[in-house]
Amino acid sequence: MAKTILICDDDPTQRRLIQAVLEREGFSVMHAENGGQAVERLSQNSGIDAVILDLVMPGQSGIDTLKEIRAAGIRTPVVVLTASGGIDTVVKAMQAGAQDFFIKPASPERILVSVRNALQMGDMVAEVARLKKHTGNRIGFDDLIGTSGPMALVRRLGERAAKSSIPVLILGESGVGKELIARAIQGSSERSGKPFVAVNCGALPENLVESILFGHEKGSFTGASDKHLGKFQEAHGGTLFLDEVGELPLDMQVKLLRALQEGEIDPVGSKRPIKVDVRIISATNRNLGDQVKAGAFREDLFYRLNVFPIEAPSLRERRDDIPALIDHFVRRFNIEEGKRVTGVSSEAMQMLCAYDWPGNVRQLENTVYRAIVLSDSPHLQAYDFPAISGQVAPMMAPAEGQVVALGQAVASLTEEHHDALHDAPVRILDDAGHLRKLEDIERDLIEHAIGVYAGHMSEVARRLGIGRSTLYRKVRDCGLEGLVKEAG
Repeated sequence: MAKTILICDDDPTQRRLIQAVLEREGFSVMHAENGGQAVERLSQNSGIDAVILDLVMPGQSGIDTLKEIRAAGIRTPVVVLTASGGIDTVVKAMQAGAQDFFIKPASPERILVSVRNALQMGDMVAEVARLKKHTGNRIGFDDLIGTSGPMALVRRLGERAAKSSIPVLILGESGVGKELIARAIQGSSERSGKPFVAVNCGALPENLVESILFGHEKGSFTGASDKHLGKFQEAHGGTLFLDEVGELPLDMQVKLLRALQEGEIDPVGSKRPIKVDVRIISATNRNLGDQVKAGAFREDLFYRLNVFPIEAPSLRERRDDIPALIDHFVRRFNIEEGKRVTGVSSEAMQMLCAYDWPGNVRQLENTVYRAIVLSDSPHLQAYDFPAISGQVAPMMAPAEGQVVALGQAVASLTEEHHDALHDAPVRILDDAGHLRKLEDIERDLIEHAIGVYAGHMSEVARRLGIGRSTLYRKVRDCGLEGLVKEAG
């Protein structure tokens, strides 16, 4: 999804100039002619990612507009622009909540640097807020990504379940985000901020299940050198999330049923039961009804857990949410990995939305993570997702079959196309009309780019769609260091 920038300036010419700069870099642009319009647009549209705000406007000034935006609780990053760069003006803007400023007329490079810095700051603020909610067990349904019909139903059911302590069973395929739904139920309930303890029942060693869940006393069995509080006691006052509950052994299902019915547990080696106040939310990717028929799951426990079922949809059932999920993961991994990926190309987005995602949201998350870590370009392309697209990144040696196909394509060129290829600034054909070697074409292209952009290596790297470190490595491999020094 393209980032949306709101430009607030009373000068239409200035707005169009900034719009042209931003749209060339793939940003989406909205306009406001005055401060009042800017506040209205921000209040009505939560999809605005950053604001460029003129400080001097008739009526409400930029400073007053910025103060009103912050007073309304809107945390969208703001870049201010001014005709004069007086220190007092800049200080006032920063004190009012601006992230950056530039003096007009500003170069396209300066505008883009300010906007990208503001977007990065906004992403960092959002990520810090998300982590605080997560560690404080205060995630709510507003934090779930997606507005599709299936997710709207999950929200409605979850909000209803949060109003009581009714046992909830979350059903769905692996990787759909069942734990996140459980956290949202807790965060929207009166237990918000209390302990949230998650247990993957399928990962518990069979001989330690009882001790891990219910605890044990010191000396109760060989190796029990200390007293251990079980997961039930850890979750006292809060929520215990039993993931993959269908994996529990039958003997542990009996003890779990008693804990649910009586509100008390029997730690291993304890002489008396212990009362616990725990809300149980369980989840499974299995059909528990079939397990009951097969004798692998207790029928009485099934009815106890299945009081309020919630079906978590698979990702292929909520394809409309894929762009929002990708945007969320891009922002998050940019911060974690120190990258500056601004988004995904339209071709790659169409490909990702059309894919079936058997591993659901977890697979999408890992796929985006890999693409961001390995990408050197500001926009993720289809070839950044090779497992899905089947494409490889450019500048790699073609396979033998690809060489043959390319030769056949060149052979079919008209004379006009042939002359164009031969006489281009970076020649593709040699004097005999044959394809030149790939490394020779790459060397000429880099040399041409260094000349066009006067040795500004950051701009050369950006135009070629590669990272600066990659560019410098290629310069060394091609023996162009002297050309860079001359341009510098």
